[in-house]
Amino acid sequence: MATTSGPRYLLTLGRWRLGLRVAPQSRALAALVPGVSQVDNNSDFLGKRPHRRHPGIRQLPRVRLPQALADTAQLLLLENSMPNVEKQVQALTNYLWSRHVPVEPEELQRRAIHLEKKFLENPDSSQTEEKLRGAVLHALRKTTYHWQELRYSEGLSLVYMAARLDGGFAAVSRAFHEIQTQIPEFQPQTLMDFGSGTGSVTWAAHSIWGQSIREYMCVDSSVAMLDLAEKLLKGGSESGEPYVPGVFYRQFLPVSPKVQFNVVVSAFSLSELPSKAERAEVVQTLWRKTSDFLILVENGTKAGHGLLMEARDLVLKGKEKSPLDPQPGFVFAPCPHELPCPQLTASKPLACSFFQAYHPIPFNWNKQPKEEKFSMGILARGSPEEANRCRRITQPVLKRPRHVHCHLCCPDGHMQHAVITARRHGRDLYRCARVSSWGDLLPVTTPSELPSSPARDSPES
Repeated sequence: MATTSGPRYLLTLGRWRLGLRVAPQSRALAALVPGVSQVDNNSDFLGKRPHRRHPGIRQLPRVRLPQALADTAQLLLLENSMPNVEKQVQALTNYLWSRHVPVEPEELQRRAIHLEKKFLENPDSSQTEEKLRGAVLHALRKTTYHWQELRYSEGLSLVYMAARLDGGFAAVSRAFHEIQTQIPEFQPQTLMDFGSGTGSVTWAAHSIWGQSIREYMCVDSSVAMLDLAEKLLKGGSESGEPYVPGVFYRQFLPVSPKVQFNVVVSAFSLSELPSKAERAEVVQTLWRKTSDFLILVENGTKAGHGLLMEARDLVLKGKEKSPLDPQPGFVFAPCPHELPCPQLTASKPLACSFFQAYHPIPFNWNKQPKEEKFSMGILARGSPEEANRCRRITQPVLKRPRHVHCHLCCPDGHMQHAVITARRHGRDLYRCARVSSWGDLLPVTTPSELPSSPARDSPES
């Protein structure tokens, strides 16, 4: 006992001294958010809620698949007795996570012209036109990402289920929770899922809104995926009673412009499209089908975030409006603005991503709790004045003695590094910041009180 108490005491003392050393810096940086205490503490933004449940909390507790879904997924994988399934799952997971956007033909042509000029500038090269073309093609193959379309057979669909069913469910549940928390009275009746895959969106929506949704339209180009989603819904058989009623499957998007849905979802599907033109056509179609919310989810990588920003800008800048609902679109979440993403315009561009903890399907290789890293964009019909314009926390909250570091995306389109103290900003806001997590909203609602400041580098722990 005596051997451990000494080092622990020294460690505690060292942290106390470190706190004294960084306190002057925290007081200096706290000037980045002046006037907050006078605004928020006097407005009683907490009401009677405890700090741990302040209005900006968005993080869900660790998500768990519905038991019926987890049991059926295990049953289907056991029945098929696939060889080396663990290695196949890991390989597919790595491939999906490292996937890039396919290179556009115009970009390929630009690169080819650049390489051709480079080869011609070499005085030692005396190549014929045929050899020059071959050298350019060889160089392009070596330097260009080779995007391939995934064709989901019955076997690959099962591997995808084992790899992505639980993580996809967690990410989509987190996106739905964003809407439910801000608008608890919203009760959708219809939902369309583009690129529905194993049907995780249907299960997540049913978990959030229950019997409110009476019609689910699942669209996927893979017949094998549609069959698998239906089996999962019916407990593993083709003739069983579906766990969620009102689910319909089809391979193609509804053509009629009059068919609309309260909620339209595209989860991890934009990355499956081969070109920017096709993505634009799909996003415009999905927006036309949206009467309330369009939810887009992708991997939390630069590629995934870039696809979401491309779709977001297309909807916001597009002149096309729904024939049934002339209301324009605005960003409901996570951005507190409709301006260009400051994460992409920073000197070191970052993906705007979030984490959601979840319990995985308990396969024998897959029993430890996990976290899903994802990017999301929720677009809504109506006016931006209807949106919550509180600042969004975009990085892990760093808790230090008597101060908290928060990196915020602000309504003015800038990133801000705020160091919040109880002395400068009031006890309530300080405690709220201290219990907040990456992805939560900081309950600061008056942009005029907060000057625009570029984000600083994250402090070292």
